[in-house]
Amino acid sequence: MSHAADSDLDDAVEAFQRVRRRLFGIAYRMLGSVSEAEDIVQEAWLRWQSTDRTLVRSPEAFLMTTTTRLAITAATTARVRHEVYVGPWLPEPVSTTDDPALGAESAETLAVAVLLMLERLTPTERAVYVLREAFEYPFAQIAEVLETSESNARQIGRRARLHLAEERHEPVSDSEHDRLLEALLAAMRLGDLESLEAVLAEDVVSISDGGGVVSASRRPVVGRDHVGRFLAGVVRKARAGFRIDVVKVNSRSSALISYDDEPAVVISIDGSAAGIEGIYVVANPTKLQGLGVAR
Repeated sequence: MSHAADSDLDDAVEAFQRVRRRLFGIAYRMLGSVSEAEDIVQEAWLRWQSTDRTLVRSPEAFLMTTTTRLAITAATTARVRHEVYVGPWLPEPVSTTDDPALGAESAETLAVAVLLMLERLTPTERAVYVLREAFEYPFAQIAEVLETSESNARQIGRRARLHLAEERHEPVSDSEHDRLLEALLAAMRLGDLESLEAVLAEDVVSISDGGGVVSASRRPVVGRDHVGRFLAGVVRKARAGFRIDVVKVNSRSSALISYDDEPAVVISIDGSAAGIEGIYVVANPTKLQGLGVAR
């Protein structure tokens, strides 16, 4: 009996580990928080461990369904917290060096700009979008997760895509993204305002997240001139001994600014044919704990 129980638990662990990265990818995309996503995955494991697994036809389907439903509930309460957050809220940066798509078929759905747009959807719309666009689950299976009809799941997905399409421009290639980032950093290092503004789109928006812990702009900075001067000021005010590394964050290259090898700021960009459309500055230290400096 003991041997059989050990074997069953080993099978349960193996089934969970096969999809663990995918479960984290679902929860992270829905919540924009590494720690909250990890909590969701841990809770899914506890439920998987305690369930009667002889009644489960598909371990992956059970774990995906459990994770998604937990994330929908968590997203509902997270929205309230974000409303009282000090200053603008940005998703917690996640390293994607080892897994560029973070367990999914689509890396684009990890982009900071996309995660911010997902925040404007209802938790249910967000779940449908993530499951369909990032992980390519069929609507029939998504409907089972949401306990609704397939036609309703399709309608929710269509509504979510329309919301995002209204705001999302055509993303640039990885090589163009890297070129824009390198040009931005070079201009910032030199304090060259003219070169800095040259890579910015006319209506560029810069959003900073200090979480009330460190000094950061409490409002988005809008427009090429204003953003250019804001970024030039960031460099002027930087402490001596800072270091800039280019790291893979949320599926694309970002700038990690460190002091004494401690992560201090992550700068991510969103580019289009017109230049850099969005600049996302995360300085809240609680959101940078999982990012190290390459040595």
